[in-house]
Amino acid sequence: MVSSLIGIHAALGEIAIFAFIWVFIELLNPSEQRIKRAKKAAVIGVILFFMSWIVGGYYYVNYYGKNVKPIIKEGPVPWAHEIFTETKEHIFLFLPFLSILTLGLIHKSGKALIKDKKTRSSILTLTFLIVLIGLAMAVMGYLISTGARAALEAKLL
Repeated sequence: MVSSLIGIHAALGEIAIFAFIWVFIELLNPSEQRIKRAKKAAVIGVILFFMSWIVGGYYYVNYYGKNVKPIIKEGPVPWAHEIFTETKEHIFLFLPFLSILTLGLIHKSGKALIKDKKTRSSILTLTFLIVLIGLAMAVMGYLISTGARAALEAKLL
């Protein structure tokens, strides 16, 4: 169950990142049809970020904090928790809300995105930021998992 929660958490977050890559691509050269697809992709991304947040929070509260955190902190790479988990916990909070903001801006701007380059550029920048933060979360999650594996291997040796 534990590893499946981590997998579900990561998969939801990574698919959400792909949804916002889709939004970015659709808005590079918007048309009415592409704006509709961007809205759909943004809705998918918002839902997936919130689902990832819920699954990750459930895992953290019910398993990670009690079982994995102490192992990592006592292992050979305690910084995996001290730096990356602590950072991830706080930065991740931005993703669902930035994604809602992006969705709202796309809905509010609508067809104006076709001609208003400043608005489109702002939304593209925000979307790119979401993708970058999401990728940073994936890398940090990998480093945390690596820290847990290193601690478990050190205990076994």
